[in-house]
Amino acid sequence: MTPSDVVPGAHASCYNTQRRRVLKIYTKSGDEGETGLLFGGRVSKDDPRCEVVGAMDAAVSAMGFARALSESDLVKETLLRVQREMFVAGAELATAPENYAAMSQRVATVTPEMVAGVEAMLDTLDGRIELPHAFILPGTSPASGAIDLARSMLRTAERRAVGLKDRDLLPNQEVLRYLNRLADLLFMLARYEDKDRTLDLVKPIETKG
Repeated sequence: MTPSDVVPGAHASCYNTQRRRVLKIYTKSGDEGETGLLFGGRVSKDDPRCEVVGAMDAAVSAMGFARALSESDLVKETLLRVQREMFVAGAELATAPENYAAMSQRVATVTPEMVAGVEAMLDTLDGRIELPHAFILPGTSPASGAIDLARSMLRTAERRAVGLKDRDLLPNQEVLRYLNRLADLLFMLARYEDKDRTLDLVKPIETKG
């Protein structure tokens, strides 16, 4: 099992509590279609937990692409912070409920304070940009397009996380609140990236009387 099997964006080097340990990029342990969860247990690679972690990995990667393209220091700094926080959520989602207590004693978990932090960033952006009364087409700039792509991937992760909750596989409900707020934040970051550009808009469809 490699770290990337279970945590978004992880690579083949990891640290334990004693010393630095380098892992090979391939282990062959997943050749039969199974992978390991954090803190124990193996599941099929089409397990709902793998689906949500995979969607989060895609979102983190898209955020990195957006950060490389962005022309705004605020956007870059915020995306970097969010990418780091996603590893916290990813660790929770990649841990079986019966091992959650052990996990929470060793690594950080998603907290109400993390959700409040995202809300504070949303409030800051809300005071700096004015949203149009129309649908915004993604792609005004390369960076905002990448942020919107990350947002749509994150919404997929959120839906998959709801599926975990419905199966009693999500002990910490703050994860759902965090993902929901974070998708809103990505929407606002994309708009902030384009605040000095002309947006491509689609007016709401009017219903016939």
